[in-house]
This record gives sequence, C-alpha cells and structure tokens, in this order.
Amino acid sequence: MTLGPWLEMWVGALLTLMILSFLYRDNPFYRFAESLFVGVSAAYWMVEAFWTTLVPNLFGKLYPPMVSFALPALAKNPPQISRIIPLLFGVLLLLRLVPHLAHWSRMAMALAIGFAAGTNLVRYLESDFTSQIGQSIRPLVVTQPAFSLGGTISALVVVFGTLSGLVYFFFSKEHKGAFGKVSKFGIYVLMISFGAAFGYTVMARISLLTGRMEFLGRWISQGFTFPG
Repeated sequence: MTLGPWLEMWVGALLTLMILSFLYRDNPFYRFAESLFVGVSAAYWMVEAFWTTLVPNLFGKLYPPMVSFALPALAKNPPQISRIIPLLFGVLLLLRLVPHLAHWSRMAMALAIGFAAGTNLVRYLESDFTSQIGQSIRPLVVTQPAFSLGGTISALVVVFGTLSGLVYFFFSKEHKGAFGKVSKFGIYVLMISFGAAFGYTVMARISLLTGRMEFLGRWISQGFTFPG
C-alpha cells in the first residue's frame, strides 16, 4: 500500500471512530467529525450545483463564450437573452442576506414555491394517489392466465386491508359492532405497514454500519503496517 491510500484509510478510520464515539456520550470528537462532515458535504454540493446547474443552464446560455474554457460545446450556441429573468430572480433570492433589502427576496421565493407546487402536483397525484388506487382495484379471484391461490390471497389482503384502513379513519360513525371490528383490523394493517417501512429503514442503516465495520476491520489488518 502506498502512502496516499494509507493516509486515506487512517483519516477514514479516525473519523468513523469519532462518529461512533457518540454511542458512549456526546463529546468534542463527535462534534468535530459531525461539523466536518456537514461542512464538506455543503461545500461539495455547492460546487456540484455550480458546475452542473448554474454554468451550463445559466451562464452557458446567457453568454456561451463565458464558459467556453470549461464547456466548449456550448460556445457554438447563440446567446439566450431570456436567461436574464432567472438570473434576476436568483439575485433577488440572495438579497435575503441583506437585512434592509430582504423583503425583495419574497417575490423570488413565492415564484419558486408556486412553480414547484404547480409542476409537482400532477406528478405526485399520479405516483402517490391514482397509481396506488389502481393497485387496490383488482379482481378478488385471480383466474388469468390460470387460477392462482397465492394471487387471490394477495388480492384479498390488499383490497380488504385498504378498506379496513380507510374505515379506521372514518370518525362520523362510532367504532362499535362489526364496524368497530373492521376498524380494529385496520389498525393492525396500519401497524404492520408502519413496521415494515421502519424495518426497511433500519436494514438500510444496518447495511451502512456493516460497511463501516468492514472498513474498520480492513484498517486494523492493513493500517498498522507503514507503507514502504
């Protein structure tokens, strides 16, 4: 192992141990590693956004020769004067940092929020509403291309589970009798759904922890041998 990868391994191992030290209690090592991670991440994504968003979509189209040194392909395109409008709104957003001019940033913020809400409405309506409704509208008995007992059970669980979950949130009628039993079954369906989602999240975090533990094991086996 050369000196560069060896130093990289030691820095990664020390920062990992600093983060894991929070399992004992809050301490200056953990706060240092946390602040370093947040600062480096913010700086990285700022530079990434500048070169992948601002340069090609704003400066490169407003005045292509300006970015010819970085993106030669854009230098052949004609200038788009209309890009002055997003540039103006971007400047208005930055006025938030000037106290006596901060109120001008509200126009740009209102435009950004309104545009995002309007354009995302249809997308979320299709992905989070109509598509999920479509998945629950299915035949209770699966016979195509042939009878499927597993498919039938799955369809029954989806349909009745969805209906019972909706019944639980129906508060215009007291939850008693058969209606109360269906509502109680809806509670079980909701708890199982929440538990599955939480378990999936935990497993994703466990996979990250496993990767860090493997890295620390590699550091213990290789990191204490000085590169020659």
